[in-house]
Amino acid sequence: MTSLPDIPLSVLDLAPITSGSDSATALRNTVELARHTERLGYHRYWLAEHHNMPGIASSATAVLIGHVATATERIRVGSGGVMLPNHAPLVVAEQFGTLEAFHPGRIDLGIGRAPGTDQRTALALRGAAGLGAEDFPQRLSELMAYFEPDENRAVNAYPAQGHRPPVWLLGSSGFSAQLAGMLGLPFSFAHHFSAENTIPAVRLYRESFRPSDVLDEPYVMLGTSVICADTDEQARWLAGPSALTFLSLRKGRPIPLPTPQEAADHPYTDLDRLFIEERMASNVVGSPETVRKGLDRLLADTDADELMVTTMVHGQGDRLRSYELVAGLTR
Repeated sequence: MTSLPDIPLSVLDLAPITSGSDSATALRNTVELARHTERLGYHRYWLAEHHNMPGIASSATAVLIGHVATATERIRVGSGGVMLPNHAPLVVAEQFGTLEAFHPGRIDLGIGRAPGTDQRTALALRGAAGLGAEDFPQRLSELMAYFEPDENRAVNAYPAQGHRPPVWLLGSSGFSAQLAGMLGLPFSFAHHFSAENTIPAVRLYRESFRPSDVLDEPYVMLGTSVICADTDEQARWLAGPSALTFLSLRKGRPIPLPTPQEAADHPYTDLDRLFIEERMASNVVGSPETVRKGLDRLLADTDADELMVTTMVHGQGDRLRSYELVAGLTR
């Protein structure tokens, strides 16, 4: 059984836009956090693709990856993930081949099949013809083929040839878990988004796994929401904005990340509080000792190979401090 000191820790960043601030500040905060976590020894730094959300500034994911990779020196930088139905595989191959050429050995290409947005925005991204999720395996195969030369292919992604970054599949259900296993690819599961599916999906991935030219054995990374502060009480206070943001998103009214006081003052209904309680149950929130116990339980349940921590708090100083405290748990 793996334990916290034995595994790599990584970062998932949505470049949160906070109440009273703007996207330019959010992007500067992302660069600061990337440099901070690199100094702390985190293994990789992934940016998430979401669209039409007033609280998230990471929609131009490939652009942001390039900027973060330039601003850092060693940490791996990648997508968590590129939502493939939103993009032509040729374009993704060109973008990530270029990134890998600029930053050899430091780029990850995490691929998902969710829209990362609402249906109207997905239509704006994909056009009337659509690039539906049902074609995902075919489009994934097309994308991966662009990284290899083929004299018989009429269309090529020349920046991509010879510059293929590691490809990951992301998921929150069994579909991507099984596909990742069959293709012999590393798998990242969104535990922070779909905790009830974590153990079944991880099991399905391992049962479906076939060795490939990139992996001899299954490799599981779990994305998990963590907020760590000096005390349990302080951490719970800092967690309020994340809960309200998710509640607002579920109601179809996404908002910038509020302050803890704004979250505390919100007029919650009994149903709202029940939803938040269920939503937050899988989050790891507390003092370093509380967080250690929570992450150790998650590792005991899943035997994951790597944890990817996402921390959504309003204050940049609180976010930097949380990642610092979590990094200290591995020493």
